[in-house]
Amino acid sequence: MSHTIDELREKQALPLDLKIRLTRTRVRAWIHEYGEDKVYVSFSGGKDSTVLLDLVRNEFGYKNVKAMFVDVPTQYPELRQFVKTFDNVDIVQPKTNFFEVCSKYGFPLFSKEISETIDSARKYLTEVRKQETILTDRQTDRQTDRQTEIKFAYGMADILGIDRRKDKKNKDYQDLKKGVIPSKYKYGKPIRVLQLEGKVPHKEKGVETSEYSKMYDRSQYQFMLDAPFEVSNRCCGVMKKEPAHRYTRETGKKPMTAQMASESKLRTSQWVRYGCNMFDAKNPISNPMSFWTEQDVLRYIKDRNLPICSVYGKVVSDDEESGQMQMFDLENEKLHCTGCHRTGCVLCGFGAHIKGDDRFLQLKETHPGMYALLDKATNSGYTMRQAIEWVNQNSNKHIPI
Repeated sequence: MSHTIDELREKQALPLDLKIRLTRTRVRAWIHEYGEDKVYVSFSGGKDSTVLLDLVRNEFGYKNVKAMFVDVPTQYPELRQFVKTFDNVDIVQPKTNFFEVCSKYGFPLFSKEISETIDSARKYLTEVRKQETILTDRQTDRQTDRQTEIKFAYGMADILGIDRRKDKKNKDYQDLKKGVIPSKYKYGKPIRVLQLEGKVPHKEKGVETSEYSKMYDRSQYQFMLDAPFEVSNRCCGVMKKEPAHRYTRETGKKPMTAQMASESKLRTSQWVRYGCNMFDAKNPISNPMSFWTEQDVLRYIKDRNLPICSVYGKVVSDDEESGQMQMFDLENEKLHCTGCHRTGCVLCGFGAHIKGDDRFLQLKETHPGMYALLDKATNSGYTMRQAIEWVNQNSNKHIPI
C-alpha cells in the first residue's frame, strides 16, 4: 500500500506520545505476522536503535525479542562495550574489512546516492572510451575486434541494467554487441550520467517538459569525474548489510530497524512506497520509527533517562547548556548530544562535506588511533586523507580534516 509525502509530514508532526502508540501498532503487526521468536531488532548501539530496543522490550513488553549487532571494527569501540551490557544479543562479524572495501570499490564520500552516481557515471564513460577505441581500430584483425566488442557489450549491459541474454530476441543486447547504446535507455545515457550533467528531464504529472529536474541535479559533483581515485556506496552494503542479510537467512528471523524517513531521500521514498512494515518487499523489513525525527529520539531518551552509549555524552537542551533554561517551554526545547552526533563507521565520509560537520576533527581529539587509519585506507595509490585533501583543493566542497 503506497502513501504520500503529505501523510509522512502529518505523522512527523504528531506529538511523541502518539508516535509511540503508532509504533506499537507497527511492532505488534510485525510480531503477529512472524512470531516473537522469528523477529529481531537490528541493534547498532547507536541512540536510535537503543530507543527501538527499549520500545520493543520494555514499553511494548516483548522481552524475548532477539537483538543483533554487526561488529564493524571501524566503529567506536565504546559501541561494542555498550552493546555487551544487554542480554540476548547476537554479535555478527563482517567478512570484509574497511580497507579492503576502499581498495576494491572506492572511498565513502559525500553520500550513498552521490557516490553511486559518480561511480556509475565514471564506469559508463570508461566503457564509452572503450567504444571509441573499438571504432578507431576497425581495421584490426576481425577476431580480435569482435572479442573487444563483446567485452564492451558485457560491461555496458551491466551498467545500463540490460539482460545479457545472447538470443536474437534481445535487441538491446544485440545493439550493444554492435557498439550501439539503445536510445530508450535513459535517452542514450544512464540516469547517473544525466544527473551529473544536470540534464534529467523534468516531469509534470508523468509528462516530460522542456525543463530539467532540479531534484536529481548532481552537476556540482562533475569535478569528481577527474578524481584520481574512486568513490563508492558499497561500504555499508559489504560491511553491514551483508552480515545482516546473512543473519536473516541463517536464522529465518525478520528484522526491525530504527531507520527514519527524515534521514535521506531514499528512506523517504521507501516509506512512501511501503510504509513502516515492508511485508511485500523482496527482503521484508520493519521500520516502525520511520515517522520519528531526531528530536523525538532525543526527547524519548531525556524523558526516560535512558542510558545511551558514552560517546554521545548527555542529551541536553540548548538553553540548559547555556544556563538560560526556560521552564515554561520544555515541550519545545531543542535537544542535542554533548558528545558525538552520529556513531556509524568513524571513517565514513558520507555527509562530512556539509557545513558544520567536523567528525574527523572530533575523532582526532577523542580517538587519535582511529583517526590515523585515514592514512591506512587506500585506493588507486591515494590514502583517504589524501583523497579528502584533493576534494578540498579541487572543488568548493570542504571536509574538515
